[in-house]
Amino acid sequence: MTTFSRSRFPSGFVLVALLVLAFLAAFLIIPVGSVFYSAFVNSDGSFTLGHFGAFFHQTLLKESFVNSLYVAVAATFFASIIAIPLAYLTIRFRFRGALIIQTLGVLPLIMPPFVGAVAMQLLFGRAGSMNLLLDDWFGITLPVMEGLNGIIFVESIHYFPFILMNLTVALRNIDGAMEEAAMNLGAKGWRLFRRVIFPLALPGYIAGASLVFVKVFDDLGTPLVLGITNMLAPQAYLRITQVGIDDPLGYVISVIMIAFSILALWLSAKALKGKDYSTLQKGGNSLQQRTLNKTQTVLAYGWIALVLLLVLSPHLGVLLLSLATVWSYAPLPDGYTLAHYAAVFQESQGMISNTLLYCGLAAGIDVILGTAIAYLMLRTKLPGRQWLDWISSAALAVPGIVLAIGFMRTFRNVEIPGTDIGLTSTWVLIMIAYSVRRLPYALRSCIAALQQINLSLEEAAASVGANRLSTIRRVVIPLMAGGMLAGFVTSFVTAAVELSATIMLVTRDSDAPMSYGIYLYMQSASGRGPGAALGVLAVVAVAVGTYVSHIIVERASARQRPSRASQETT
Repeated sequence: MTTFSRSRFPSGFVLVALLVLAFLAAFLIIPVGSVFYSAFVNSDGSFTLGHFGAFFHQTLLKESFVNSLYVAVAATFFASIIAIPLAYLTIRFRFRGALIIQTLGVLPLIMPPFVGAVAMQLLFGRAGSMNLLLDDWFGITLPVMEGLNGIIFVESIHYFPFILMNLTVALRNIDGAMEEAAMNLGAKGWRLFRRVIFPLALPGYIAGASLVFVKVFDDLGTPLVLGITNMLAPQAYLRITQVGIDDPLGYVISVIMIAFSILALWLSAKALKGKDYSTLQKGGNSLQQRTLNKTQTVLAYGWIALVLLLVLSPHLGVLLLSLATVWSYAPLPDGYTLAHYAAVFQESQGMISNTLLYCGLAAGIDVILGTAIAYLMLRTKLPGRQWLDWISSAALAVPGIVLAIGFMRTFRNVEIPGTDIGLTSTWVLIMIAYSVRRLPYALRSCIAALQQINLSLEEAAASVGANRLSTIRRVVIPLMAGGMLAGFVTSFVTAAVELSATIMLVTRDSDAPMSYGIYLYMQSASGRGPGAALGVLAVVAVAVGTYVSHIIVERASARQRPSRASQETT
């Protein structure tokens, strides 16, 4: 029988690995490296720490640093307050609608926070629906959307599903025998949750909380839309766009943002190091669901109703704004119209087509790279192949604005071969930025798909005379198709609402995608209706894409089950 073991150094795979590494070096390592280099050198190229000293001597920049840290920590805290009870209630207790509640709980992720920020102002701002009603009924107002509070409020509602999803999975995996043992020793209620259940679910919570912190700390769109500039991401944008590409403080801010993103991820891993969270019975019973009494049921449903009201408010607000004729100093719009949608389709067709082009190409590149890296990792023994995965995944810790700044510095004097057109003045870098930022998503899908393919299938193809390339083309790729398509859709829909890199790299309106168009529309009161309509279209695109991705994964998994069953019987 012909063996199909992992080859050591075939020339074709070496070439593929070098091409992948060249892409990562050109569009991730070198641009980010140039940002670090610019932060630590003087104009004459000599090493210095003076730029960091200048940063901490400027009151505005110190304030921005403190504000960003405060907003990230506060948003993570309030996201935890929303997510932890919701996850615990739906897993621990038996009541109707638990699945629907969990499904609605992830809805905020399909809407970019900067899209819902304006709608949240209209609902919860100083002259928003809630405060107008509170002032009319009780003579009070709540400063929910004032200053940094508004960013914390919007970001908490948008990103809490990261904690909810990870914590829900962790709670489901807890062995029920551990809970029973604790209860036999007298633990119950809050003490049982605090001493036993939550510590066992801590890996899931920390994974979600670290993601929330990083996302909030790096966010650019929400502060800009809400008019807040005394934070790190807006300051990095303003320093580079207003002071100039050679301003060292812009690079210092970028380095600090990357450092804190990496620090947050490292601390989350450090917090779990050396502790055992495993269960003894992998197939054992999970936490027993208990029935709530009447008082507990009322309290539980009251909390869930409040959370879902907040969760759905951005979507409802954007939809109302997209249909409103006038909505100002009133709880609801004065009238409704479809004119904003007509205006979007008339004025923004280019933005929609640009989005389809950029995101389609970026997702295609991601799937090609992800498939190549997955195969090199799992089917070859090339030295250092794991570094391809590590470098690709490092893009998660690089804020979009930092990558864009690195692109502007690295490629500012590069021209397209055969032309006098500078690379930074084209849409190519926008598309590549999308690809680099979303590569980790497609890579994880491709790795998961390839891990499900038994090596014996490739060995069988080799035994009947198929060479390695033919086996990949006719066996591996078709079997990976579900995971590859899921990775494509995930990269596409998340790139479609990318603003941080887009806002830096768009040089003319004719090259602008939908995310940039939404931002431009939202800058004026008259443009908020069309901006909301464009936002609704973006949300629908993301929702449909997410649903399609879910269906693809489910069907691919269903196809894998019969093959696994037949393998087990033989």
